Amino acid sequence: MACDDSPGTAPLLWVPAAVWPLLGDLATALRARGWHLVTAESCTGGLVAACCTALAGSSDWFERGFVTYSNAAKVAQLGVDAALLATHGAVSEPVARAMAHGAALATQTQVALAITGIAGPTGGSAAKPVGAVWFGWCVDGRVDAEGMRFDGDRAAVRAAAVEYALAGLVRRVRVSDAGGR
Repeated sequence: MACDDSPGTAPLLWVPAAVWPLLGDLATALRARGWHLVTAESCTGGLVAACCTALAGSSDWFERGFVTYSNAAKVAQLGVDAALLATHGAVSEPVARAMAHGAALATQTQVALAITGIAGPTGGSAAKPVGAVWFGWCVDGRVDAEGMRFDGDRAAVRAAAVEYALAGLVRRVRVSDAGGR
């Protein structure tokens, strides 16, 4: 992670360089549709929301961010079913989907992004190793999810998750113009 002094940003603001173009593309796409974004983050602890709001003018398209690190927060703030968490665990496809859908419903926004994972260095298992991250996206009522595994230390996993989540969201918003995937 490096501090970035890209045009239009505050000096010494933490945003990975690869994220700036994604933010620009996302802002343009959401503004063109009059849509708003909500984030629901666990292992990234609000980093996606921080990156989005680093871009001047993001109040045009960024609604809010939830940091739902605990299972109790996922249930209380996003409406994730406790039985889903008990059955699949927080780091799972069904929970990532439920987080994205719940965030969109709670805020009445058209676009939601959710991240749940194990950033490390502890907390992993054979089934869910450190670096395992699930992403959920809800775009104009369509919910889907993808799982990834990132290498590196805690900071590297979180940075990779932020970039992957935003890139996936930009693709999905663009595809919504074409009437589906």
